[in-house]
Amino acid sequence: MKYFTIERYKEMQVRGYLVFPETEMDWLNDLAWYEAEGINIAAVSMEDLEQRKPDLLTFLPEVFHPYIHDGTLKSSYPSAELRAIAQQWNKDYDARTKEVGLAYRSAYSQIRAKLAESAVQLHEKTLHDANVKALERPSPDMLILILDCSGCYHYFTDVKITFSGVKLHQVPDQLVGAYWLYDEIYATENGFELHVLFDSPLSELTLAAEAVSIEVLS
Repeated sequence: MKYFTIERYKEMQVRGYLVFPETEMDWLNDLAWYEAEGINIAAVSMEDLEQRKPDLLTFLPEVFHPYIHDGTLKSSYPSAELRAIAQQWNKDYDARTKEVGLAYRSAYSQIRAKLAESAVQLHEKTLHDANVKALERPSPDMLILILDCSGCYHYFTDVKITFSGVKLHQVPDQLVGAYWLYDEIYATENGFELHVLFDSPLSELTLAAEAVSIEVLS
């Protein structure tokens, strides 16, 4: 991946985590709800922080680090200082992410006409959140993915993606069961090169192929 990398995805999760209740009343209402449900939110929050700590320390600047190390980043209503630095970091992140998206769309627009219609469909009818049900290799130059697209933006059922003329491939060991996140496609002399970022586990598939077909399975 050149644009939607594993590192960018990890940073995206930090961005989603670094959100606070709008008001102190909202914070107190949330605490009351957790208490009524019998949830020890303090323990849950601390466990969540510990799991996220490596990425938080990697992507957030040092001004955040004291809050991460002492566990107060999300365990109490944020101070005005913490809220301010979080809002600024989020604003900067959003701007950087927009730039990446615009850069990729510009790069894609320049090669779209070189792609076969089926390759365009593969990319533009997004498979975001599709779940990999099966991976098949009928021959060395063919790769087939069966995807559950019931929770996606298109198809809404199982689809069979068949790549033919496969010359280069790097397939994650645990692809079955993973979720399709983002993909990038590039034109090559004899077809296209596809990069796909998957989650659960976080991994990347890369392949170069001459052609692709998409079959909706009933």
